[in-house]
Amino acid sequence: CQTDKSKSLNLYVYLPSLHKFLLFVPKIQLRLAGEKRKHYEGRVEVLYDGEWGTVCDDDFSIYAAQVVCRELGFMDAVSWLPSAKYGRGEGRIWLDNLHCTGSEKSLAQCESNGFGVSDCKHSEDVGVVCSQKRIPGFKFIRNQASSMEGLNVQVEDVRIRATYSNRKRIPITEGFVEVKDGGKWRQICSEEWTQMNSRVICGMYGFPDEKNINIRPYKLLAKRRKKNYWGFSVNCTGNEADLSDCKLGREIELRGNNTCRKGMPTVVSCMPGRGFAPSVSIGFRKAYRVEQPLVRLRGGALIGEGRVEVLKNGEWGTVCDDKWNIRAATVVCRELGFGSAKEALSGAKMGQGIGSVHMNEVECSGFEKSLTECHFNRDSVGCSHEEDAAVKCNVPAMGFNTRLRLSGGRNPSEGRVEVLAERNGSLVWGTVCSDSWGTMEAMVVCRQLGLGFANHAFQETWYWQGDSSSQAVVMSGVRCSGTEMTLDQCLHHGKHVICPNGGGRFAAGVSCTLTAPDLVLSAQVVEQTTYLEDRPLYALQCAQEERCLSTTSDNADPTSYRRLLRFSSQIHNNGLSDFRPRASPHSWVWHECHRHYHSMEVFTYYDLLSLNGTKVAEGHKASFCLEDTYCDEGIQKRYECANFGSQGITVGCWDTYRHDIDCQWIDITDVKPGDYILQVVINPNYEVAESDYTNNVMKCRSRYDGHRIWTYNCHIGETNALRTHFLLDNI
Repeated sequence: CQTDKSKSLNLYVYLPSLHKFLLFVPKIQLRLAGEKRKHYEGRVEVLYDGEWGTVCDDDFSIYAAQVVCRELGFMDAVSWLPSAKYGRGEGRIWLDNLHCTGSEKSLAQCESNGFGVSDCKHSEDVGVVCSQKRIPGFKFIRNQASSMEGLNVQVEDVRIRATYSNRKRIPITEGFVEVKDGGKWRQICSEEWTQMNSRVICGMYGFPDEKNINIRPYKLLAKRRKKNYWGFSVNCTGNEADLSDCKLGREIELRGNNTCRKGMPTVVSCMPGRGFAPSVSIGFRKAYRVEQPLVRLRGGALIGEGRVEVLKNGEWGTVCDDKWNIRAATVVCRELGFGSAKEALSGAKMGQGIGSVHMNEVECSGFEKSLTECHFNRDSVGCSHEEDAAVKCNVPAMGFNTRLRLSGGRNPSEGRVEVLAERNGSLVWGTVCSDSWGTMEAMVVCRQLGLGFANHAFQETWYWQGDSSSQAVVMSGVRCSGTEMTLDQCLHHGKHVICPNGGGRFAAGVSCTLTAPDLVLSAQVVEQTTYLEDRPLYALQCAQEERCLSTTSDNADPTSYRRLLRFSSQIHNNGLSDFRPRASPHSWVWHECHRHYHSMEVFTYYDLLSLNGTKVAEGHKASFCLEDTYCDEGIQKRYECANFGSQGITVGCWDTYRHDIDCQWIDITDVKPGDYILQVVINPNYEVAESDYTNNVMKCRSRYDGHRIWTYNCHIGETNALRTHFLLDNI
């Protein structure tokens, strides 16, 4: 027998009759640990001989990762990561040169150098990413190790089980805490339950806070119910993103009817955020508007996710991802009325922001009321928008997707929109009238179904044959601002449907995508290139044909001059997918005078406004040549208009309309001297879906003395007011 602990405690016995070795497998316990991780990924750590250690990445394979994940109760492994990607561990490196077939029940069964025999450093600690799905009926606590100290909670599932009287309330905010282990739902004894444990449970289910509760009714209810307790207590600090990140507490002795003698089944009560007030059955709030003035999320495909932006001195800016972690992300999520953070994202995973980087090296305790209360480095030198931090938050289960569906599409992300509506006292499925149906309405549908952004909004869906019993139009006049969480919250005609064209082939439809472009105009380029030019009308014939001049030019003398406010516009795509015109090339309009195709009817509005917002002069830019003029280093141009090529703007590229191009101006011939506002709006009619429309408007202060013009204080503004006017003009 080999008993030297520095080498191995594996026992081998040679049996001549079998001509092989029988291996007595030592008892080990596994856990996942490390930095910036989710509960189903992390550094592989092994508890052996009462001591936690790590595993070296030498010879590690996906088969070894599969063994690790299944031993931890996950269905399978997704990948593995070498070189301490989840941070360096401590203590012994227990296993090196692992060779697994993938069929082993425990990592201890795989061939290796032996426990503790390694020439590795902790810079070679291996990590794994497991599938999120748990093994049904898996018994997590198998007493493989002699000590439970340091083990994380591992169960199949967790739930808040509401009482019968509250199960119709949406969302469920209060009830018994139950965990699924060994295929059975079990209660947790309240004997050692703490407020910090409740905070973690509430955060998992999308609620920012927990609250006190009157447990007397629950105590009476528990006496009448059959109990099946889980055998352990739980120790959470309150900062964990998931119960699986909490530590196991002491083992609770369970014997017959005397189980949990000093307690009862644990009950939690959670406080929902502003946008998720509980309601009976289907009565949701009318609109969702985040009122938090200091922090916001932008660019996210789903509710509760996005790039983190903070307000400082009246300017929105981003947060650098240096030291960005799940604690800081959770502070953001709870501040905005969501639960704890599912992920803390770095590297501009939700697209790049604009303006300043306001915060760097953020460090939070996890209990701050606002991200602005956390410690941070006020000097953000060295941080670019490629390092913008983002979050994904836990949100309450509101059942939004049960009242809406897509029917007839080629895949689950597209189809005719069908809604569940009340008619004659019963709920029936029906279609949505496509009159006024557009990108904003499609965006709300995709968000409500958890399918991301709208790719297209369809006003004809004859090619998608939905359920024949759902042909009737049950919703019409839908107009959305884009902030709504459900289609019900948008303006619409109510129970009195008005749809002149009827449903059928004219029913509304959508296609959805998880990524979208995000166009941003460079305010600096506009400010630096503004100037005046006087040009004779006879030299502007093409521009006049394309309605790029003031209407007074129609009756003007051809030898007269027009005064043009010229400037360059540089439009970046900061999103996560290419910007492509909505119309396909075969439907683009050819303009003979300029010898180019228009792929969008209007790509940009140029307006000169008085200080009170009244329009005094206007221009517009059709998308005559939407292409990649320049790109960031390492990015290849994909769109070029020459030889009638494809049009678009690649992610990380920008299209520059030079100041000397036709129609790149505002005709101010009839404008009197004074102070004005120069406003530029990209994609003004929302023809193409973007991840963020709030950065599509740029405003500058302008002073015109009759001979010269000064443009200053250019900044990217909000589109809320614009959208409101757009809605009112079309109702």
